[in-house]
Amino acid sequence: MTGTAKIILMMIVGIVFLSGFILTAEAGPSIRKGAFGKTADGKAVEIYTLKNSNGAEARIITYGGAVVSLSMPDKKGKFADVVLGYDSIAGYEKNQSYIGALIGRYANRIAKGRFLLDGKEYALAKNNGENHLHGGLKGFDKVIWTARPAINENGANLELTYLSRDGEEGYPGNLSVKVVYTLTENNELKVVYTATTDKNTIVNLTQHSYFNLAGAGSGDILNHQLRIFSDKFTPTDAGSIPSGEFKDVSGTPFDFRKPTVIGARINDADEQLKFGNGYDHNWVLSKNDASATLAASVYEPTSGRFMEVYTTEPGLQFYAGNYLDGAVKGKNGKNYPRRSGFCLEAQNFPDSPNKPNFPSPVLKKGETYSQTTIYKFSTR
Repeated sequence: MTGTAKIILMMIVGIVFLSGFILTAEAGPSIRKGAFGKTADGKAVEIYTLKNSNGAEARIITYGGAVVSLSMPDKKGKFADVVLGYDSIAGYEKNQSYIGALIGRYANRIAKGRFLLDGKEYALAKNNGENHLHGGLKGFDKVIWTARPAINENGANLELTYLSRDGEEGYPGNLSVKVVYTLTENNELKVVYTATTDKNTIVNLTQHSYFNLAGAGSGDILNHQLRIFSDKFTPTDAGSIPSGEFKDVSGTPFDFRKPTVIGARINDADEQLKFGNGYDHNWVLSKNDASATLAASVYEPTSGRFMEVYTTEPGLQFYAGNYLDGAVKGKNGKNYPRRSGFCLEAQNFPDSPNKPNFPSPVLKKGETYSQTTIYKFSTR
């Protein structure tokens, strides 16, 4: 490309950006901005479509930072949407299952909605029985994030930022959060989180997409073959609060060290499965350094889609969609019945603020919270 042609292309990109689009050279990664309606209180919600040169596509909205759709090819090259979601903002506002959303300030549960920090006890909303779940009554899944789209050498990316004010949902400190979604040329959806605070606080962020590698709305996920690279999990009580124990998976339905069909043991007469109504537990990942390492993989034999999960986090919550009930229609008018999607949520352990032997979730003033999780897609 000549120097004049480059200048013309840059001018075109700039003009298109002003009208709501970002484009790159032909066949490269791209981002498209659009409207996704308004919330019940009249706030506008944007949707960004990220594409790579392979044809893979991720659609993300500013409400809750939710991944609305993620299109990946099967073994025959046919694309399908592999995450559950809704066609309208009304679906996300009514969403009680955290479908596709960013989760914070604290992902998972905190026992009795209380924790002690620097000698002071903080009280949070009890929105899951007697416990606090996924940030409270209005967690990060229910706020509008500020978006900044860009394209760089890593692919199309969308930077989302949000300021969680001191005292929001009972948490201390003004927490500045940044999440960057990148759709890479290797068919990866990469999620990088950072946060800073002006007062000591606790932080545990994750992404709550429900996957069905056969295609969203195509049935249950019980025939998917799951592998989790972990030999221990954290058993819970009936309220899904960990006991503090690290239990060996050997001889239990929680042993996924070899690829195992999700439905093979999900209905076994096991106390932990009874407590979770199926799988809804945290696996302990062996972390030797701060890099993103392979935590899990999933294979769906009909489509041939294969997904790997890499993360910097110490824990991985596997949830088999046990409480989906088909009550709310998803995309294209399809219902999402029980176990029609699974979650692999990379995060700190549940109730870590109250478990001294668990990894600390404390973020101190002057420090930076960071985590990276990558969902990588291929076929077999």
